[in-house]
Amino acid sequence: MAETVAGPAHDVAGTAPEFPMPRASRCPFDPPPGLKELQEQGPLAKVRLWDGSEPWLVTRYAEQRAVLGHPRVSADTEQPGYPTKASAEAGEGKLSFIMMDDPEHARLRRMVTAPFAIRKVEALRPAVQRIVDGLIDDMLAGPGPVDLVEAFALPIPSLVICELLGVPYADHAMFQDNTRTMVRTTATPEERGAATREIAGYLAGQIARRLTDPQDDLLSGIAGRVAAGELTHGQATEMALLLLIAGHETTANMITLGTAALLEHPDQLALLRDTDDPKLVASAVEELLRYLHITHLGRRRAVTEDIELAGQVIRAGEGVIMVNEIGNRDPEVFEDPDRLDITRDARRHVAFGFGVHQCLGQPLARMELQVVYGTLYRRIPTLRLACALEDVRFKHDAFIYGIHELPVAW
Repeated sequence: MAETVAGPAHDVAGTAPEFPMPRASRCPFDPPPGLKELQEQGPLAKVRLWDGSEPWLVTRYAEQRAVLGHPRVSADTEQPGYPTKASAEAGEGKLSFIMMDDPEHARLRRMVTAPFAIRKVEALRPAVQRIVDGLIDDMLAGPGPVDLVEAFALPIPSLVICELLGVPYADHAMFQDNTRTMVRTTATPEERGAATREIAGYLAGQIARRLTDPQDDLLSGIAGRVAAGELTHGQATEMALLLLIAGHETTANMITLGTAALLEHPDQLALLRDTDDPKLVASAVEELLRYLHITHLGRRRAVTEDIELAGQVIRAGEGVIMVNEIGNRDPEVFEDPDRLDITRDARRHVAFGFGVHQCLGQPLARMELQVVYGTLYRRIPTLRLACALEDVRFKHDAFIYGIHELPVAW
């Protein structure tokens, strides 16, 4: 059962508002109005989750960074007070090192850091450019309208992460279908468990084969850690699962959300479409990451020892949620934060988190988005939505926010 979607930020009894709050129907790119109200009242507020627990909601940028970088705040889902997203999460274990604390988090993370270094990611840019151009060629050669999600947004990061891991792209439909189930808030524990087991079993088999027949890919590197006794086979499978899911689901949603937002802001789209300046393209990526935040259920933590934040003592065993979509709209940090402006310096955003758990794959995501945003609108300058924005189905039913289908024409 997913968290209940609540109404007003405060009810007549004065109890904590339920979280998550509904987005405004008029603008699916903006955070819920209730979050804005809480942010205006202060950096901290109590909210109520699906299970009746009441963690702290951290609404402002400075306090979010303070919590994410605090040594007495834990990412471990088994810590007392950790605010789980839904009952479907119970009993499914950790998603590798992102749900661990140092020193084990750091030990495991270091094992897969090298392939995501900026230098290695930049070496992939020509290949990503070829993928993007090829998919655009296919769209232009075929009938329209097309669903940008299936025809363009999903294949790009899927092809890239498959190449990095060494997973055959021919199997992408299986892991994409199961990933959708894993991140759907309305999925039952049984459905999510079955989806997780199918992908995990597949990856465990891939790792087992590389123990005897290593290749030049990331899975072989992980398998080598198993052979050296640094990882169990189960840990290696969890790590591969994390990289596979994070490597395609998040970027695909940013491609479609960013395109929809730009089509609704034609002045910003024109700036991006008409430029040949890679710095402006990079700036557009950072601004869209600030303006659109796909982890709309927040980054969640548990406090292990009392801490003080914004004059309030948060006790050990209490949970905290950093809603980065509203942190990235903090007027103390970003002037006129509800305006999309691809020329602003938005590099301080917290879309990739902050501190030791900051997203490992952010160089790859940035590069892919730069290639996409710098190519799609230039090559298809008349790109438009093939339906009204209000008819587009947004992913209010998923842990990762995005768009189910985005029909486009030109």
